[in-house]
Amino acid sequence: MKLYIAEKPSMAAEIAKYLPGPVSRKDGYITTGDGVITWGYGHILRQAEPDEYDPKYERWRVEDLPIIPQNWKLLVADSCKKQFEIVKGLIDQATEIVHAGDPDREGQLLIDEVLDYVNNQKPVRRILLNALDEHSIKKAIISLRDNQEFHDLKQSALARSRADWLIGMNLSRAYTLAAQQAGHRTTLPVGRVKTPTLALVVRREREIEGFKQVEYFTVKADFEHDTTVFTAYWKPQEEQPGLDTEGRLADKTIAKDLLAWLQSAKEPVTVISCETTEKKEQQRLPLALSTLQVMAGKKFGYDPQVVLDTAQKLYERKLTTYPRSDCEFLPEAQHEDAATIIGNLGRIANNELAGWAAKADTNISSRAWNDKKITAHHAIIPTVERCNFASLNETERNIYFLIAQTYIAQFYPVHVYDQTRAELEHAGETFIANGRIIKELGWKEIYSADTEEKKEDDSTMLPSMMKGDQPLFIRASAEKKSTKPPGRFTAATLLAAMKEIHKYVKNPDLKKQLKDVAGIGTEATRATIIKELIDRGFLKEETKRKYLKPTEPAYLLVDILPEEITYPDFTALWEDILHQMAEGHASLDTFLMQQARFTASLCTKAKGADIPLNGEYHCPRCRKGVLQLRNGKHGKFWGCSRYPACRASYNDKNDKPDMPVPPAKKQGQG
Repeated sequence: MKLYIAEKPSMAAEIAKYLPGPVSRKDGYITTGDGVITWGYGHILRQAEPDEYDPKYERWRVEDLPIIPQNWKLLVADSCKKQFEIVKGLIDQATEIVHAGDPDREGQLLIDEVLDYVNNQKPVRRILLNALDEHSIKKAIISLRDNQEFHDLKQSALARSRADWLIGMNLSRAYTLAAQQAGHRTTLPVGRVKTPTLALVVRREREIEGFKQVEYFTVKADFEHDTTVFTAYWKPQEEQPGLDTEGRLADKTIAKDLLAWLQSAKEPVTVISCETTEKKEQQRLPLALSTLQVMAGKKFGYDPQVVLDTAQKLYERKLTTYPRSDCEFLPEAQHEDAATIIGNLGRIANNELAGWAAKADTNISSRAWNDKKITAHHAIIPTVERCNFASLNETERNIYFLIAQTYIAQFYPVHVYDQTRAELEHAGETFIANGRIIKELGWKEIYSADTEEKKEDDSTMLPSMMKGDQPLFIRASAEKKSTKPPGRFTAATLLAAMKEIHKYVKNPDLKKQLKDVAGIGTEATRATIIKELIDRGFLKEETKRKYLKPTEPAYLLVDILPEEITYPDFTALWEDILHQMAEGHASLDTFLMQQARFTASLCTKAKGADIPLNGEYHCPRCRKGVLQLRNGKHGKFWGCSRYPACRASYNDKNDKPDMPVPPAKKQGQG
């Protein structure tokens, strides 16, 4: 018997449609003419809690940290016990198993861990379902691969899961206990990805609070050559007086004198250099999930979770491919579907998409088609299924539009333009003019209404000039400007920061090394992490723009934790190692040993963490804790928050600690 194990019931039902009949649904599985299909509900197995390794861990105690499992334990989730028994029984009967988990790191692990848990020895093959339309599923069914090819992907998922457990279970306990000893009645959840993400928002808010506006002047001049008037911007010399530390002209008097000098100069303007270079801009790549989330956030104001949920619905309706993808490339063989997909888009009930599709050339093969860039999944694109655009709700239409728009762009020519840079000298001062002449609009025609694209393309139209030419000086002017504080994060821009985490890495050497890392977290988890920080009260959304602001617990958490966990350096480096592991270039055991050492060192640091005391009555004995009202055998009393390290206690007197009054100093004593 061939047994397919899908990640969830909906996936199992889709596979069953395209297997030979007869098809019959049973309790927990489906029978077909080509075997049986069963399913999980995401993770059937869960990681054991600390107290399930040893009951003593049920109580949080500093002396028990760090907790490092020697043999990692998985348990069947309570909600999945019945389905697990069904899956286990079917595995026992099977002669061959087909792993039908989602085509990503997590999807690989959640079926593999069940097979490992029941000690499966049967041969296992892998089906990769990047789309749920008939064509894609039938193609995947006849293109099964050996599941062993994905062993490294499983190891990477296992490493991520265990690293998250080590950091979360240990550091949440260590720093919660440290905070409680200083009188804070709170629980502080620490996460490998969650905490540096929260710290990004806290630091940004402090940058805004500490921002001091600086005024400066931009000096420019208008010149004329061959009847064309153009603008060039003044470039100050290094020794120019009146510049601030950023090289901006900040002195109003000097700016005024400079303008007078430029206006009164009699000598001719001279072109020092004028270079024109032809430049080509390749088609914008198709979308990974995070790219789609950022784009939809900027264009429509959508929350990242809304984008993921909507992309999932489109996938389940067979209109687009697998949504939780971190890949922006397509398999070369997929190009054969282009004519069908573009043909369908040409008949869609949306004038813009239909118009663009009508002009697309499916003979063009952009850089998107590249087998070397493909792992288990590919970029999100429309499927060959024809889309009834009118049947979608507004959010679905907008998300489908973005996916289809970027796909159509692959079949337009590259964008070609001439970039000109001219350097001029007037009155001993240097001016720079930049210009762009578009030679072929190409794929940018599709984005011509996009304000971001317009911003990029808008530049001065320059006349044809050569070194030695003498344009006519017309006028000079100075525009007063003010620096602006950095913008607050929204969910979409915070997600973009998680993806481009190298920009926020503190170590400059590591910043360069991690430039190509695909951020922190995964495509599927980033939106969930941001939502969890909001739901747990560490971030709050304000105004219609839904700007994210940290709450008091967020400041406390980020302030008491060491930089190793609040800056993204280590997390980004770990993500790089996890990526290497997925490609077979890193060891699971070595990685977990490093994580265990790191966890132990941070647990030690928690004991000496400098945490502000939170309470009206500071402990007079240890001076490191606060007195808190408690109930004992003989009634209320006040005890130190650092008990049992400090055993100071005082009777309650009118809801205040009855502390002895220190003796008054004798006169003359200092």
